[in-house]
Amino acid sequence: MQDTRIDSQELIRRLRLEPHPEGGYFRETYRAEQAVHRAGSTESRYAATAIYFLLCDGAHSAWHRIRSDEVWHFYAGDPIDVHVLDARGKLTTHRLGNALVYANAAFRAVVHAGDWFAAECASESGAALVGCTVAPDFEFSEFDMAERGVFEARYPQHRERNIVN
Repeated sequence: MQDTRIDSQELIRRLRLEPHPEGGYFRETYRAEQAVHRAGSTESRYAATAIYFLLCDGAHSAWHRIRSDEVWHFYAGDPIDVHVLDARGKLTTHRLGNALVYANAAFRAVVHAGDWFAAECASESGAALVGCTVAPDFEFSEFDMAERGVFEARYPQHRERNIVN
């Protein structure tokens, strides 16, 4: 088996990552110059954005949702689980990792606009570098973080996945 360990502090320094409000570290690496319009809207948006995102040292990405589709891409390290709750409350967990090393992992996972999602390393001591591409662009004004009591009351069947900051 291939050694998948990564040096988190070296990646934070080298990639100039900063703490993310939902957990982990990130840096925006791309913002499209092209503009698009959401269906039924006259609002102009950038077509897409992309970030590096690092989970390490027991950090997790807490339950949140955004108003655009988000595609997660695996780059290096240990597998992570991306948990997604759709509008009906159905939970799907995507194992994101090196699919050449881990039979149950995929290199890419999609979270649809408006779905709640959270991510955590598959092992407690894990560290993973992934990328997230959002289209149309990511804006913090469209970022909705789950509130502990409200989220637990709405999805009591998923208490074991209580990843809330």
